[in-house]
Amino acid sequence: MALSLVPQSNDPPPAAGPISEAEGQAAFRAVRTLFGHWGVTDEQAALLLDTPVRTYRRWKADGPPRLGRDTKARLSNLLGIHKALRILFTDPQRGYAWVKAANAAFGGTSALGVMLGGELTDLMRVRRYLDAERGGW
Repeated sequence: MALSLVPQSNDPPPAAGPISEAEGQAAFRAVRTLFGHWGVTDEQAALLLDTPVRTYRRWKADGPPRLGRDTKARLSNLLGIHKALRILFTDPQRGYAWVKAANAAFGGTSALGVMLGGELTDLMRVRRYLDAERGGW
C-alpha cells in the first residue's frame, strides 16, 4: 500500500507542532536580519519581541538563550508577515517599505505602528490581514 504525500481535499491542514529550540534560534537570526530590512530600531525590536532593550541587544550580540513560548510565537508571526509580503510583492524592497507605509486597513497607521502596540495579538492582526490579502491560511 503506497502512502500519498498529497493531502486529500477533505484533509485538515497539518498541525504545526511546537517550535524547537534550534528552530527558535534560527527564527531569531532571520528576524534580526528582517528588522534590518524594515529599519527597526533596537527599541522597536525589543517591543516587538516583548523583551527589555538591554536583553535584545545582548541577544543580538550573543544569540538568545532558551526562548520562551511567547517569544517563539512572536518570531513565528514576524516570519509569517515576511513570507506574506514576499508573496504579495515581487520586489522585496516594496514589501519592506510597506511595513512603514500608512495603511487604510489599519486606520491610516502603518503595519509597524500596529505591531508596536506590543501585544502578540498586534502581530497576529497584521499577519491575518496579509494572509487574507494573499488568499492563504
